[in-house]
Amino acid sequence: MNYFYAKTLNLTFEEAIQKVSEKLKEKGFGIVSEIFVSEILKNKTGVELQPYKILGACSPIHALKAISTEPHIGLMLPCNVVVRQIDENLVEISAIDPVASMMAIENPKLSDLALEVQHLLRDVIEGL
Repeated sequence: MNYFYAKTLNLTFEEAIQKVSEKLKEKGFGIVSEIFVSEILKNKTGVELQPYKILGACSPIHALKAISTEPHIGLMLPCNVVVRQIDENLVEISAIDPVASMMAIENPKLSDLALEVQHLLRDVIEGL
């Protein structure tokens, strides 16, 4: 089982971030965190990588249901979306499959919720 959905696009890095952010918003997600991994690694190690950013996407309605069902679920939130530059004007956007990540939690009450979020994130990636 794959643990993510991905799509490669002919866009600049910044265009890709803007496009996926808009698609996430259309599906009820907000961006609650941004981690510019390539910049952090460059600052800490001196190694320069292609631009790589993790967007922490959160659907407040789904997050509330998840936390109400499983208080420690915050360890698995938010849903991560990665934007990484592969080449000039070529980026890959990937999103976690929440069903795969929720397999680690033994709470059957999360299954339907994970499926709902899975469909939303898959729609985001497929709609890019």
